Amino acid sequence: MINTQKTPTLKRLSILAAGASVAMISTSALAVDTTMDSEAGTLSVVTMAEGLESPWGMEFLPDGSLIVTEKAGTIRMVAADGTVGEPLTGLPDIDAGGQGGLLDIALDPTFAENRFVYITYSQAGEGGNSTAAGRGRLADDNSGLESFQPIFTQMPLYEGNKHFGSRIVFGGEGHLFIGLGERSDANIREGAQDLGTHLGKVVRINADGSVPEGNPFVGQDGALPEIWSYGQRNIQGGAVHPETGAIWFSEHGPKGGDEINVVEAGKNYGWPVVSYGVNYNGTPVGTGKATGEGFTQPVHQWTPVIGAAGMDFYTADLVPAWKGSVFVGGLATENLVRLSLDGTTVTGEERLELGARIRDVKQGPDGAIYVLAEDDGEIVRLAPAASAATSG
Repeated sequence: MINTQKTPTLKRLSILAAGASVAMISTSALAVDTTMDSEAGTLSVVTMAEGLESPWGMEFLPDGSLIVTEKAGTIRMVAADGTVGEPLTGLPDIDAGGQGGLLDIALDPTFAENRFVYITYSQAGEGGNSTAAGRGRLADDNSGLESFQPIFTQMPLYEGNKHFGSRIVFGGEGHLFIGLGERSDANIREGAQDLGTHLGKVVRINADGSVPEGNPFVGQDGALPEIWSYGQRNIQGGAVHPETGAIWFSEHGPKGGDEINVVEAGKNYGWPVVSYGVNYNGTPVGTGKATGEGFTQPVHQWTPVIGAAGMDFYTADLVPAWKGSVFVGGLATENLVRLSLDGTTVTGEERLELGARIRDVKQGPDGAIYVLAEDDGEIVRLAPAASAATSG
């Protein structure tokens, strides 16, 4: 259970499901675990669902339920009342182990019509493993993914178990932006600067895996056409800005230097030549500098690190004080970080101390914030305590 070291208060509440309808939540599932203070006032902290195994990514479906990945290689549906379903069928072989496994999940922008679901996962192949992406159609009864097809494989494969990334973000034109890790080890991480690999890159592909003509390195000798940006370390969170449509990704630094970047076509974000952090043994990274000519600076960096993970922009009316903020999960610090923004300038930071590794963050259809507590196997709802409605 989320540990905020507060006295629990038991209440019942209802949340808005997709559209204008109201979905009543099981009173047992939504007993308020605790309350906590925040800059927006007192928040209720509610365990919506529990019993998940190392959950990694989640998305809300139009009916208010959630579809959730578990790192070992399963996908489960979580109903609006918190009931956790059986594993879905139809998934590909997944090379789980270390930091690898079944990772992010995203719904097609036209999911209501085509029911396509996209996932990223580590897969084994000749010479090692890598991050892959694929899609399948969610069955009408939500029992599995039908006609699953791989649409992307990170190259080259490498025999390792670290820094697979990854997050999926859909851009406004229906392109998939996928954040990829550089596989960590000193003998391969230099590939983040090599346009002939997908290591340490953001790639942009069409929904079927083909390459958009407007990608910055299409037709360039020695460059892989899927690449959108490069010089990234290990991307763990991502979201599209609700007003500008820009793609934002968070990435892990080494010892120091977690970053949030606005990823733009053809830009180089510096890893492993420059970094705000140092290697884990205390030696300098690359040049030993945080900046350098030709490298794009992050929007924000954390030293010490927070273990930056899932992220989402807040656009709802439920908490006016949060509007325009971006939420980022903290794995290392076991908190939820809210950044106030003025354009791409961070004007303030608030940390909500949850006492759990926050792997993913989503704004719900009711305007509350939902987080995946990875080690606890829970989905937790944060909302103003005043919005908790007592029912008989």
